[in-house]
Order: sequence, then structure tokens, then C-alpha cells
Amino acid sequence: MDMEPTTIVIIGAGQAGAWAARTLRDEGFDGRLLLIGDEPHPPYERPPLSKAVLAGEAAPESLHLLDAAALAALSIEWQPDTQVVRLDRTDRRVMLADGGAIRYDKLILCTGGRARELDVPGASLPGVHTLRTIDDAQRLGSVLRRDARVAVVGGGWIGLEVAATARKRGAVVTVIETMGRLCERSVPEALSAHLQALHVAQGVEVLLGAAVASFAPGAAGGLDVLLSDGRAIGCDAAVVGIGLVPNDELARAAGLDCEGGVLVDAQCRTSDPDIFAAGDVAVARNSWAGRRLRLESWQNAQEQGIAAARSALGREVHYDPLPWFWSDQHDTNLQIYGVPLPSHQVVVRGDPATGSFVFFYLEGERVMAALGGNAARDLRFARRLIEKQTRVKAQDLADPGVSLAKL
Repeated sequence: MDMEPTTIVIIGAGQAGAWAARTLRDEGFDGRLLLIGDEPHPPYERPPLSKAVLAGEAAPESLHLLDAAALAALSIEWQPDTQVVRLDRTDRRVMLADGGAIRYDKLILCTGGRARELDVPGASLPGVHTLRTIDDAQRLGSVLRRDARVAVVGGGWIGLEVAATARKRGAVVTVIETMGRLCERSVPEALSAHLQALHVAQGVEVLLGAAVASFAPGAAGGLDVLLSDGRAIGCDAAVVGIGLVPNDELARAAGLDCEGGVLVDAQCRTSDPDIFAAGDVAVARNSWAGRRLRLESWQNAQEQGIAAARSALGREVHYDPLPWFWSDQHDTNLQIYGVPLPSHQVVVRGDPATGSFVFFYLEGERVMAALGGNAARDLRFARRLIEKQTRVKAQDLADPGVSLAKL
């Protein structure tokens, strides 16, 4: 086993970074511990940004994972508003924008990602928003007044959550999606239809197969979203929710192996044995998917941050989680366990039209993934079926009269 490090630096003060820092102290590390963030805010979790914070139901401070007092109590040297410009792997130093340098024994990259921007004319106009940070949520929230016209570009999870929250605040909402159905890359056609019906029933206009060509100033200080077919959607604010770009530039420039993010093994170790990575920026092989994945989820940010910290201390770690993702839209809680694939047999339990249902994804007689709406109890049992690889019959899964607990 390597000698325990005396200085550990964590770059990225989000959920993964916060849990890595906390875990290092919980595991008994008493050396120097630095947590470097590029935002002014203490570490916080992001899922409520598109929900309670954007809805005005929760203060940004309620998202904090470690406030200033907790950071001080744990002897964590928190450096907010700090830009790291280079990693010097030879001398094991982190180079800062202000010219400073910090030496490390072990380094944990929790740099996360940034909102993907739309590469069209006018995308930088003041009325075009993305949602990734507390500051983003506060800027967008300030324009979500009743009857404000909001155009949401992107019919995936983040776009639909923003649409639901904006509608809840009384805004007039239009969702613009370039694909033929909502969440086309991640859910079956039946669920796409259910999501569309759910949003339309709440007064959201959904435009499918619609590509944005540009943004332009509109009348009375508004904005026009110009589509490739010539249509113009007038709005007071546009929100671009088209995915995440991993912040792996530091790692790439330092020569670490990257592939749509920083490549790590089951010990969360990069191609440099002294550097680890966790959260939205990390790419690892996942046995449940049978391929490498970059997991953008609350669960992974927390659990991989914990795993990376333990691994940095030389503890035995094998991180290979069953992916779990959730989303709240209007009155529906959606959860996904595992990685649904087009090759899977789909078995439906319940009826999406009633609001409570589960889609089971089977490979032979084994459940490989499950996706459900307002079905938390059934999904807990579905998770066990996936993890235990229990053999089940499709007709039993489809029959609400058959107890999943007994299966």
C-alpha cells in the first residue's frame, strides 16, 4: 500500500467534490485538504435548481452541502472563485490563474460539466439562458413571472423540468425539440407519448421535429426564436437545455486519457496513479450497461466522490453502480434504474394514462432496467430484481395482481 498522502487537492466544489472532501475526513485523513471551486458559492447540489429553486420555493442556501462553518470545522481549505489553468503532473502541482501553485500528493478531479450551448446566431443574446448554476437559476427565475412567454429549447430531461416549473409559475411555455419525440434517446415511444400528453395537459405547447436556426431581438424587448422552417416563436426568455459538456480540458491538456470525459477505472483512478476523478466529468466502464458511461446523476456524483476519496487513501474500492436517475415533472416522479437498450424486451406494468406505471426491460428472463412514473414502491422491488438477476416471467411482471415482492 502507498504511504498515506499528506496533501490532497480536490478541483471542483460541487456535489462530488464536497462528498470527496467530507469522506477524506470521515476516513481519518488528517493532512492538508484543499477544495477549489470556480463559483463563489459553497458546495451545493444541483437537482433542485430546475425544481424548487427555480419555482421560488427554496432558497439557494438550502442547497449547500458544506457551509463555511462546516468547511472550517473539517479543516478544509476552501478556495472559491478560483480558476485552475494547468496541472503539472511532473512536480505534482496545480497551477492557478493568479499565478499561484499548490503542490499535491493526490489529486481528485471533480470538475463536472457545463451546459451545452446552441451554436446558432444570436445564442449569446441577453434573453437566452442555460441552467447549471445557482446564478443561472436566479437569473432565469427573475423572468418567470405569470404570463411570461418562455421558449424551452430541448425536450430532454432538463428541458422538460424547466418547462414544468415555468408552467407552475404561470408562464406561457413552448418546448422546441429537434427529434421526433420527447426524450427520444432515453425512453421508449410509449413513455415519450405519455410525457407529451402530460405537458400538453398542463398547457405546454410542444413542437417536435423543430430545429432552431437563430435567435433575434423581438418586439418590446422580447426575443424571437427563429426555426429552420421559417416559423418565429416570440418569447420573453429562451432556455437552452440540450445536454452537458464535461469539463475535461485540464485533464486533456495534462495528457490524461480522456474519451468524452476523464477515463477512470473501478478505483476511480485516471491514467495517472496519483490523480482520481469523480462525478459528471468521469467516464468508467459500467457492467450494468456493458460499456463505458459518464453518469450525470445526483447518485453518481455523491457515491463516486466517496469512492474516489477512499481510493485516494489506498482503501479497497470497486465502484460499479447500478445507474439511477430521477426527474420531477408536474405531478409525476419518474425514475430509471439500469440502462434501457433497444434490444431489450419491454414489459409494461400499469398504464401510463393513469399516471402510475413501470416499464421493465428484459433480456431473456432477467430484468436489466426499469423505468417508472409515480411507482416508487414497485421500482424499489424492480431494483432488487435487477441487482439479484432474478429469473422472472414477463406475464408476472405485467400482472398487477402478482406481487413484485414475492417475485
